[in-house]
Amino acid sequence: MTGVLVHEWLAPRGGSENVFEELGRIFPDAERFCLWNASEGRFTDVGETWLARTPLRGRKAAALPLMPLAWRQLPETDAEWVLCSSHLFAHHARFRGPAHSAPKLVYAHTPARYVWVPELDGRGGGAGARAVSRALKPLDRKRAQEPVAIAANSRFVAQRIADTWERDSVVIYPPVAVDRFQRPPELSASDASRLDTLPGQFLLGVSRFVPYKQLERVIDAGVAAGLPVVLAGSGPDEARLRSIGETRHPGSVFFVDHPSTDLLNALYRRALSVVFAPIEDFGIIPVESMAAGTPVIANAVGGAAESVIDGETGAIIASWTPEELLAGVERATASRPERCVERATEFGADVFHERIRSWMQESLS
Repeated sequence: MTGVLVHEWLAPRGGSENVFEELGRIFPDAERFCLWNASEGRFTDVGETWLARTPLRGRKAAALPLMPLAWRQLPETDAEWVLCSSHLFAHHARFRGPAHSAPKLVYAHTPARYVWVPELDGRGGGAGARAVSRALKPLDRKRAQEPVAIAANSRFVAQRIADTWERDSVVIYPPVAVDRFQRPPELSASDASRLDTLPGQFLLGVSRFVPYKQLERVIDAGVAAGLPVVLAGSGPDEARLRSIGETRHPGSVFFVDHPSTDLLNALYRRALSVVFAPIEDFGIIPVESMAAGTPVIANAVGGAAESVIDGETGAIIASWTPEELLAGVERATASRPERCVERATEFGADVFHERIRSWMQESLS
């Protein structure tokens, strides 16, 4: 059966783009469509909506009110099924031609966070965004009744789908490039020099430097355990984090800007534990860390609590008090690296391929 794959906009990197890339590998003959392709050459031969030909191209917030309309005006195709990779409105997709009545399936990264759960996403906090959200919720729920089947990227998201779209879903965890972090890193001279400037042992935080990632909790864990902290990434919150580090843990917080994949791998391997505090729909970083053999201290709320096994591959923290952080560090650092690697393998691309094929076959039969 011929099919068509649909995604939101395409960027050069991102967890949802990784899923779309793997879907393309599973179904190499499927057509592909997106709102606009800004992937800087990562994705080619992908059709775009009419929004890509307007000044709204790339302006996600400004284009948001028109996205549902754009998704209902896709071109004619003879695809026999439609699979949408959706974290906003891609599940609204409707084609002309034979595909108009083809069964639609949705791989949901989440119902739109800044429409349905703005408390978890600052982009939905403004008055204008709230007004748009109120208008779009009924339509979004209506369009979510069209798919013959929905897969969620975690149990956390499956519950959100039930609460917002009022639909059942199966859980298929997204693919993580675990093999990349199971291999020893090959450091350039520059990266090796950067690594040499860091302590021999530390707690590690990895992410974009933005407030909702809660990297200050990594610093708090370092204070509680009396350990140095390394924060790897970049972003507009760096100045605030540096100030927190100087105040709460002076001389013991180190920053690594824009680490390469190999340097990140080396950081994972040297760290005593990764501390992952944000409420994420799934959370790729904890799986990468475990693939490198390093345990994770994860938030009890969110998808990371589904990949990290408390007392085996890290610790799950419900209350970020100094006492619980110290206990979490002690519990995490007692984990066996071999068990961490073993757990990470369960989230590899090969597992994702098998689950998607099985789900598609069952849903279309």
